[in-house]
Amino acid sequence: MPEHRELDIQEQRRKSLSILTGLWVAIAIILFLFHSVLLPFASAALIAYLVHPLVTRMTRVRVRGHAIPRWVGILIIYTLFFVAIYLFFIAMVPQLYGELARVSRDGVAFVNSLTPERIHLLADHVEDWLRDRGIPVAIATPEEIRSGVPAHGLLVDLEKIIQDGAVQVRELVRQHLGDIVTISRGIITSVLAGVFMMFFMLMVAAFLSIDAHAIVAYVTSLLPAEYGTDSQRLLERIDRSLSGVVRGQVTICLVNGALTFVGLLLFGVKFAFLLATVATVFSLIPIFGTILSSVPIVLIALADGVQKGFLILLWIIGIHALEAYFLNPKIMGSAARIHPVIVAFSLIAGEKMFGLVGALFAVPVASIVVACFDYARLKAQPAQSAALELPGASE
Repeated sequence: MPEHRELDIQEQRRKSLSILTGLWVAIAIILFLFHSVLLPFASAALIAYLVHPLVTRMTRVRVRGHAIPRWVGILIIYTLFFVAIYLFFIAMVPQLYGELARVSRDGVAFVNSLTPERIHLLADHVEDWLRDRGIPVAIATPEEIRSGVPAHGLLVDLEKIIQDGAVQVRELVRQHLGDIVTISRGIITSVLAGVFMMFFMLMVAAFLSIDAHAIVAYVTSLLPAEYGTDSQRLLERIDRSLSGVVRGQVTICLVNGALTFVGLLLFGVKFAFLLATVATVFSLIPIFGTILSSVPIVLIALADGVQKGFLILLWIIGIHALEAYFLNPKIMGSAARIHPVIVAFSLIAGEKMFGLVGALFAVPVASIVVACFDYARLKAQPAQSAALELPGASE
């Protein structure tokens, strides 16, 4: 009888494992077939993961002896978020408009200053600069060209080149006016679609956050009962790694943007608010985003002088040194740190497969893969399995 009972238990276990494996295969097939629509749901899951700790803390607050429901906490967070967005645009739009207006005024003033006398003066400077470098180009006025002034080298009519260029620009604008209207319509459509998608993701994120515990319990129920302890430890390990990467990176982005804005104001670099905003957003992409956001800052600073460009470059390097040696260890912690080679590989792979969106999700996905890989590695080595029992294990 005990042998038959043992056989029945093993048969039941095999049957249960087969059914659960079939369910996971079905889930994988569905995700593969509909991978093109996963982006908003993945983004919503990321939002829900970001706000989960705040919602959990709010539910611990008791008002008149009753705990705050999760949906109330989510509404409070969303309200604060939209208020922050509103204040951001109030601060950003006037400054952006003023900076663009200043660029337009400077451009119009420069064009209006291009009188024949000014062009002739510029031509003399250009000719002197070329002559000092041994380039045989003579820049002459239309009168000199018509009078047949001899030149030692190539004779260039700078005024005629500028006038022809202006005519070509006007003709180009006239010919492509319809394209400009089409592009503007496309931009407006994209903005409206983006706003709709943002509200859709926030709605899905709210549903995920409200039912977070039920969703985790349901996913856990798809695993064999004998793996319950392992799955719980693995989820805890993934949470430590993912929370450091996602929440830590968002915190570091905000710090990066604030310090960049302070530096831009300190050194008097133009478009400070806009450049700091770009630096904040691009910092969501580790390594490459930092480099890309630093290029326009340094170039705009160099336009005002080499010294200013060098100083702002030193400031940016100082910010990232602060991130690397202080903020990353303090905010992300050892459990969330991923080797730079893996970060670079995941960023390139994500961008290659899914573009900019893939680069944004590359590091969080890599943190999950690394956490699972390390757990399996330690599980396969009995001598190191004790590390799995430690809540703060960094292996």
